[in-house]
Amino acid sequence: MTALVSSKEARTKSSQAIGGKALALAELVSEGFRVPPFFVIPSDHFQEGVLGEDLKSAIGDACATLAGSRFAVRSSGAAEDGVAESHAGQFLSRLDISAADVPATAEEVFASGLGDGVTAYRAARGITDKNMPSVIVQAMVDARAAGVAFAADPVSGRRDQILVTATEGLGDALVSGEVSGEVWRFSFPRMETLHRPGGTSALSEDDAREIARLCVAVSELKNTPQDIEWAYAKETQEPYLLQARPITTRILPAGVPETRLLVFDNSNIVESYPGIVSPLTYSFAVAAYARVYRSFLQLIGTRATVIRDHATELDNMLARIDGRMYYNLGNWYRLLSLLPFFSSNRQHMETMMGVAEPLPEEVMAGIAPTTGLASGAKMVGKLALSALRLNAIKSRFMSRVTSTVPPRRQWTALKQRPLSELAAEYRRVEAALLDDWDAPIVNDFLCMMAFGGSRSLLLRWAGEPGLALHNDVMIGQGDIVSAEPARLIRQMGERVRATPGTADILASGDGDAIFALPEIGTLLKDYLDKFGDRRIGELKLEEPTLDEAPLPLFRAVTAAATRSGAEPERTQADAELDRLFKGRPLKRRLARWVLAYAKARVRDRENLRFERTRIFGYARRVFLSMGDCLAATGHLEAPEDVFFLTVDELLAAVEGSAVNSGIADLVALRRKDQENAARLPDPPERILVRGSVLDSAGRLAVVTGTGETGIDANDRQRKGTACGGGIVQGTARVVHDPAEEQVQPGEILVARHTDPGWISHFANAAAVIGERGSVLSHSAIVSRELGIPCVVAVPGACDWIKTGDRLEVDGSAGWVTKIS
Repeated sequence: MTALVSSKEARTKSSQAIGGKALALAELVSEGFRVPPFFVIPSDHFQEGVLGEDLKSAIGDACATLAGSRFAVRSSGAAEDGVAESHAGQFLSRLDISAADVPATAEEVFASGLGDGVTAYRAARGITDKNMPSVIVQAMVDARAAGVAFAADPVSGRRDQILVTATEGLGDALVSGEVSGEVWRFSFPRMETLHRPGGTSALSEDDAREIARLCVAVSELKNTPQDIEWAYAKETQEPYLLQARPITTRILPAGVPETRLLVFDNSNIVESYPGIVSPLTYSFAVAAYARVYRSFLQLIGTRATVIRDHATELDNMLARIDGRMYYNLGNWYRLLSLLPFFSSNRQHMETMMGVAEPLPEEVMAGIAPTTGLASGAKMVGKLALSALRLNAIKSRFMSRVTSTVPPRRQWTALKQRPLSELAAEYRRVEAALLDDWDAPIVNDFLCMMAFGGSRSLLLRWAGEPGLALHNDVMIGQGDIVSAEPARLIRQMGERVRATPGTADILASGDGDAIFALPEIGTLLKDYLDKFGDRRIGELKLEEPTLDEAPLPLFRAVTAAATRSGAEPERTQADAELDRLFKGRPLKRRLARWVLAYAKARVRDRENLRFERTRIFGYARRVFLSMGDCLAATGHLEAPEDVFFLTVDELLAAVEGSAVNSGIADLVALRRKDQENAARLPDPPERILVRGSVLDSAGRLAVVTGTGETGIDANDRQRKGTACGGGIVQGTARVVHDPAEEQVQPGEILVARHTDPGWISHFANAAAVIGERGSVLSHSAIVSRELGIPCVVAVPGACDWIKTGDRLEVDGSAGWVTKIS
């Protein structure tokens, strides 16, 4: 009978002599890995499963040579931890055993080789021999955290991802499956964090990455992806290897690592396209963005070869991730680099879009100004000419919209037209407007420069008070169309308050009875005729328009009927301008002109966007009428199924170029995909990806605006982006579903983000707080126009603030304070 085998001696033994696990540990020790000291009791030391007294004494002496007084007793079968059969979980392991109890525990572990589970496991794999396990006795690691790591994803088989699972203390409950533990996921070979657990973690990110690197190092030694068990020692704060074995599930071939970094950001665009966006809406938006920006580049004199070279960027300005809309931010910067004054316009674009942080340097390093002196001068000249002719350009654009989009009351006639005519109608609108979108896009660019430039100028000349003035001076333009619905709702509320019984009919939601009211019914019909498309998610083709589902309007008017008191006083911006620039008449005059120009561009931006809303509303009716036709012929189950198709698929089905005839199958596939996306939590504001956006596991967990913000949930005060309107106190109303919840008069509206369809809530709000947004977001512009305080980009506002909290909102300084 041979003696006990030390960890040093084990390297010279065979797996038949000491088992596969012990041999693997011995090799790791010899290669310098940190493994708790151990010795092996070979299987032939057990006589009918029992150890002799001399061996028990030798085991006691051997335990004394190991560190500590507590031990782990593990099995080590000849075929255990092999490439073909791991025997994972089949043999017994015991932890935290005293020296006196090690012999008896070793006999228990040895006997597990005859257990029913092991017998069934080996029989299922055609293993006929009864090779009993040797037993490893190992110094116990007093672990602050322990777990398992995989050098490849054991489920998908991907080699470009490393999984680390962890739990506090010992890892036996995790290994046995009693607890799930936390999961970390890293990319390989770059070791970027793809997924981190939420809440309190057993490991820091650096700790988890160290375990991932340890797993890779073992795998490189073994020349195959490994599954390791590990433990972080409390005393030394170092990770120990407890076990290593090959991953026995199917592993995919190694692919070529992706080096390109993509950046997706939904700042600003989430206002227009909140939540899940249908394939039809997404495809319509992608085509519109590409055609509009291509025509803009042509308008300012960009060479045709340059536009052709950037076709990929133009066709990929947007992305749809988990059903949600995102900017492909790198492509926006690349297109911006084609324009003059790239550095300053980059900053202005970030301000205008509400981008919380700039593009990562890794991406930015590949983007540089590409406009030469001559071409830049040509572009500046054309932009200057467009600026001088902007009123005429706007007038022609409005005439095109009026002649292309029929009055709203004529839209019902679309239902009487055949499928081919409806497709031709869409083509007509597309050609007439999308390729000649000059006024909105030119004004947007001028607005970006004017707004950003005027803010920079006032900051340089007047400091922080200058920025406050910049916000306040945008209040009360009086002709922003987006503010008109709020005024009309307030006026209708006054009529309802003055007409007994009307409020009860409105509260009933009975459309026929409401529209039959002598005065209010007419006012509501007029409102819907003009603003029927100004609803929540107004650019989402799948969302019903306000005239189709008017209940939110009825609620808003009912709430407005209880409003009393004077409208908010507007800031005296001219007096503040005179005060700030007292004794500097030239700067005062220039500042007033610059502000007036920026103010006009903001006004025109908002008004022209309303025309976009009308166009989208008409496109929706065309597409829905096409759905009616396809449902009538059995190609779709319901007209609304049309929203699960892309524009190209829908038109191809009508015009004869479809690849397949089963559009109903496409609808079923997309519906299932959308249902899956709806079950997922909202993705973060910013997503970094290496590889395809289809690969959710390839997304890097670099999160903007969510996750660990470093902000104390008990803060009484938080700072956001000031959008003007002065100071007000009131009760908070946190609105998550604007279609079901209504802000009552005098309450402070709190939301993650808003879009123009929230105007019914603005009509009653005393102030607005947005978790997202920028100084040029819709909530900022409309609140300025209504003269109510607004603060956006308030970190974690919807979790920090609860409905019923008493708040003070300082729209000029950007502070939100809990006062009770």
